Amino acid sequence: MKQMLANEVETLRNQGKELSIIDVRETDEVAAGKIPGAVNIPLGLLEFRLQDLDKSEEHIVVCRSGGRSSMAANLLEERGYKVINMAGGMNEWQGPTE
Repeated sequence: MKQMLANEVETLRNQGKELSIIDVRETDEVAAGKIPGAVNIPLGLLEFRLQDLDKSEEHIVVCRSGGRSSMAANLLEERGYKVINMAGGMNEWQGPTE
């Protein structure tokens, strides 16, 4: 599975790259702040929302510390999606949140 550090994701955002970021934390966790533009799909609902994700795009998956996003990335990879796990999750994120 491909991994990317939080500061690498932030650098891509700052360069104006169009990123598909999926935040798999629970709704109450996301309420405390998420990466701007990230889509919240809690891990437990991910399987039921696959039709909402574009298979031709690469998706960056994020959670609090990297565990759930790792599971989500494996699930998506098994279904034929292109995925990058953001190592360290939001604990490592230094950029802006919304």
